[in-house]
Amino acid sequence: MIFGIAWFAMVWFGLIMVALIAVVVFILRRSRNARDDAEASTREQQNEVHQQVLEMVRGMHAAAEGLHGRARVKALRDYMDSMSDGLELTSEILFPVSGSPRGEWVVAPGAKPERRILYIHGGSWIAGSPKSHRAITDRLSRLAQASVFAIDYRLMPENRYLDGIIDCRQAYRWILDNGPDGKSPADFLVVAGDSAGGSHVLGLLAWARDQGLELPTAAIALSPSTELMLTSLGRRENLNTDAMLGPTVKKLARIPPPLLWWGTVLGLRVLPTSPMASPLRGKLHGLPPTLIHVSESELLLENAQRYVEKARAAGSPVELKTWPDMVHVWHLFTPLLPEAEDAFEHIGEFLSRVEAGPS
Repeated sequence: MIFGIAWFAMVWFGLIMVALIAVVVFILRRSRNARDDAEASTREQQNEVHQQVLEMVRGMHAAAEGLHGRARVKALRDYMDSMSDGLELTSEILFPVSGSPRGEWVVAPGAKPERRILYIHGGSWIAGSPKSHRAITDRLSRLAQASVFAIDYRLMPENRYLDGIIDCRQAYRWILDNGPDGKSPADFLVVAGDSAGGSHVLGLLAWARDQGLELPTAAIALSPSTELMLTSLGRRENLNTDAMLGPTVKKLARIPPPLLWWGTVLGLRVLPTSPMASPLRGKLHGLPPTLIHVSESELLLENAQRYVEKARAAGSPVELKTWPDMVHVWHLFTPLLPEAEDAFEHIGEFLSRVEAGPS
């Protein structure tokens, strides 16, 4: 009798355990399926965002397609400026008093006037403006709690290449002692820029060092041009994966090298091998902490890597961070592009480390 009752209890216990296991397996499968569905949905959304960014980049090329000379330059400038239309900024845009360098202050809530960033926009030295890059300057002001001055330097072809460099140098001297509230010294200063502006940033650091000026706290160069590419253009790595620069470089590759060389000299009125046009060719010792961001899919990757290797060999604290499958200066597409937000978070971490000093 007792054995029968025990056997009966064990059977029921076994059935209950089987039922419990079945319930747990069902819940786990359902949870996994829900997670897989969520991940698939996230990937789909990311793909849509990346496609949207690519369409914007293609739109820039389409805007200038078939145009030449001043008409092409104007179309590029108008398109780049339009990229900030409808952008929700948290920062206030302020314009400096008469007699100051041309540009605009971008000041986020909580930004301190003694904390400053000089921003030099990109655009192949012929396009771009403080307006076109407000997505970046607004984000920098917020993450660094700093007042950002976006310099409106002179562009080609109306001006010489050197005129833009002179404007950036004057702005650097000025921002050391002038903030959004007027004359006062900076106690935190970052020089930042992208693409062609990133080239000006790197050149500016070496110039300030040679002039014996106070160096910035840090520097940031986003997808910078470190050397003018004039040789073997058709065989450049990432030529087919760079959606922004690739189409233009493919056209330049069809020009005979001697003609391209002298055309560049006449256009810039500076030798392509000059450190003013190719910072990689200059002396890279004694530079401040510098962060370079570049995409693993863009044409400027190799030269950025060479710049970092040379600077480190000279003893300068230069860092390189790369991102896979991003367009040239993907930071412009914040907050739409998640990787742009990731990049700005990395910039914030870099600046925090610099301010904290050696551990």
